[in-house]
Amino acid sequence: MIDSVTRTVGGPKGRWAAGPGRHRRWLVVAAVVALLVQMAVAMVTTAVEQTPTIDEPVYVGTAVDSLHHHRVRYNPEHPPLGKLIIAAGAALARPHLDAAFTGDQTALGRQVLYASGNDPWRLMLCARLPMIALTLLFGLVVFAFARELTGPVGGAVALALYTFSPDIIAHGSLATLDVPAAGFLLTSVWLLWRARRRPRRYLPLAGVALGAALATKMSMLAAVPVLLLLAVLSVWYARRTHARTPRGHARSLGIGVAAALAVALIAVAVVWSVYFLVDPRLRWTPTGPVPVVHGLRGLAVDLLPLPEAYRDGTRVQFGFEYDTWHGFLLGHRYLGSLWYYLPVALLVKTPLGMLALWAAGTAVMLVVPRLRPAAPYVLIPAAVLLLAALDGARNLGVRYAIFLPMFLAVAAAGLMAVRRRWAYGATPVLVLFVAVSSLRTYPYYLPYSNEAFGGPSRTHLRLHDSNVDWGQDLGRLADRLRERYRGERIWLVYKGSGVPSAYGIHASDPRRARPEEVRGLLVVSDSSIAQATGRLAALIDGSEPIDEVGHSITLYRR
Repeated sequence: MIDSVTRTVGGPKGRWAAGPGRHRRWLVVAAVVALLVQMAVAMVTTAVEQTPTIDEPVYVGTAVDSLHHHRVRYNPEHPPLGKLIIAAGAALARPHLDAAFTGDQTALGRQVLYASGNDPWRLMLCARLPMIALTLLFGLVVFAFARELTGPVGGAVALALYTFSPDIIAHGSLATLDVPAAGFLLTSVWLLWRARRRPRRYLPLAGVALGAALATKMSMLAAVPVLLLLAVLSVWYARRTHARTPRGHARSLGIGVAAALAVALIAVAVVWSVYFLVDPRLRWTPTGPVPVVHGLRGLAVDLLPLPEAYRDGTRVQFGFEYDTWHGFLLGHRYLGSLWYYLPVALLVKTPLGMLALWAAGTAVMLVVPRLRPAAPYVLIPAAVLLLAALDGARNLGVRYAIFLPMFLAVAAAGLMAVRRRWAYGATPVLVLFVAVSSLRTYPYYLPYSNEAFGGPSRTHLRLHDSNVDWGQDLGRLADRLRERYRGERIWLVYKGSGVPSAYGIHASDPRRARPEEVRGLLVVSDSSIAQATGRLAALIDGSEPIDEVGHSITLYRR
């Protein structure tokens, strides 16, 4: 991959002119390797130290079930590809599963991790490793895409923003589906860009990558019309020399539409293949209720040329959108959703230097003539996905917009196409600012917020759920209790999927006791603090904060 996106420089002086070119090439290679290594270290450290987040046990349990029973049964709201990737890692731990288990997907996750004789630490690390590897590979896609637009220095800038993104590090180190879905989609867009010169080679590959994105998360469906239009645009550009007459333009357009249909068919075939890979008989019996979806959404689901399990999963996702969720933004609780939630959350959780480079790179891509042809490929898919996310009912984290740090890293590289001293001077300074901000939060990437909002220790005052506290610090809490509070009475309100007793935490729920009985150490997840009302709020108000763990759990003395 690296060799394919570097360039040997020659000149009239033969091998003497090639020397500096080779030197620059190796500098670029060294920069790429160094950036990916530091990202790998950050993600592996995070994967080793964190206990399961709220969503991970369901995905790992479903992956183990598919390993043992070769069926699509649990977690239909997400297609199987991401869980197959998780299964490839989980298989290294040789997980056991009770053949008589009959519970729901939440119980399945707990059964696999804590009640089947498996080592939860080892199983979770094995499940996360394939996602870490994928995240690193997507970094090469970011580099290659930006390098083709702006040169090797621009590629290095884009890769630096990607590898230092706290959100990508945080979610790329988990056995979840947000990063792989966004990465596959970015790969498809990059291949569509390359198809402008070689459509026969790259359009089928773009269809495969699009199918992989759709087979990982259903939210990627919103980008399908955009990518098919980009396929038409790529074919039209590739045939522009043959389209000098109205008839030629019409023929090029027709060929482009046919090519886009071929891309769509390949993507559909990939989705079907993933379901066949899990279960060649395509058995599907829902383990829970599937909501009825009416109107245009229902019609669109019915028309999807995809397996029944996929269509039912889409209905489940729409069912989530019909629910009313509890939100928390900038210290205020609310019911429902706010359209501006994601923009504000992104302002809080994105490094300041990265925000500046995103804005500048987007402006340059729209203004500089040589970059303008790439704008539809880089900016429009991200904009469409963001608009779809803004309309969502679940204000639960910037992970719903994890595609932005990928696409806008490529856009930010556009500054290297500006032949101005300020661009060459400001860009490395801002990249360094991003790097320092990211490294300072190590290894607590999930609760990251930038300096303008007080840093990771203050994130819980402004956001909740996967932005700060997703249940990831149960193991760290166990270590803290053993080190500093051994022998004390523990009262615990934990928001997560982990089982405290599995990590040596033996605690009582203060919400089930009379207030006067709650004495000793009160431990509360920050997401629970954000949504605290009634008895829990009164207990917190009557306690003194004395410690915190991972910027996601607060310890009080009563």
